[in-house]
Amino acid sequence: MKSFLPSELKTKNLYGMLSGSIGPRPIAFVSTMDKNGNPNLSPYSFFNVFSANPPILIFSPVRRVRDNSIKHTLENALETKEVVINVVNWDMVQQVSLSSTEYDQGINEFEKSGLTMLESDLVKPPRVKESPVQYECRVNDTIALGQDGGAGNLVIAEVVKLHIREDLLDDGLHIDQHKIDLVSRMGGNWYSRANQGMFEVEKPLQRQGIGVDQLPKSIRLSSILTGNDLGKLGNLEELPKNSSVQNFISEYNLVNFIEENSDEQIHIIAQEYIEKNELEKALHILLAKQ
Repeated sequence: MKSFLPSELKTKNLYGMLSGSIGPRPIAFVSTMDKNGNPNLSPYSFFNVFSANPPILIFSPVRRVRDNSIKHTLENALETKEVVINVVNWDMVQQVSLSSTEYDQGINEFEKSGLTMLESDLVKPPRVKESPVQYECRVNDTIALGQDGGAGNLVIAEVVKLHIREDLLDDGLHIDQHKIDLVSRMGGNWYSRANQGMFEVEKPLQRQGIGVDQLPKSIRLSSILTGNDLGKLGNLEELPKNSSVQNFISEYNLVNFIEENSDEQIHIIAQEYIEKNELEKALHILLAKQ
């Protein structure tokens, strides 16, 4: 057994030990709006439910370790006192991860992640349509736990309205834990799927993925590719140039293959490469049919 005093550790190492040993942690996928009406969307795994009467959820945006700055979510929560906390399940986990890319202020993470804004009833921030459960909340208080990088900021949010996908509920208003298919965070790149176990999601690039919104419409609206597929593709740094696509077609002798197969069949094949995380090859195949 190795023992440490917190003061002996660098903040990034202490953070890694905490997040790697305390979990799996539920994910608050938080949508906010700034004072000018610009939406923001970001996931937080320092999160849980703390009261039912009144219904209180608490999440904690942590000050960035590298430069001690605070996140847009916290800025917006302090300004507007309203948030929506969306629950995360398996079907959207890659898009949720993509949304954690640190895009500039004013960039719409809904568009970047390919998720759908749904108007809330009692608060201004939009809900995430794809989320199986959405909590409209008013911020009762925020508590800063420190002023240095790595310090948390508790956002105490009271639920004023909740929305639950109807097929998840039985006649007694119990949520089917298999159908909801929740995911949670662990340490590093690791997540846990409640009904199946651990899996890995590569962290968003330091240099920002292109986002789902930059993929061609025929790919974004594919009847084959899932939200998770699109989230992975959106995490690539750039779209291949036409010359690169043509070289790919020539190198793999794909001219006849492309002519003989429908868009749907091409997307099925590309999806197989996405599942193997051969994302650049998948995107070249998809673009070859353009």
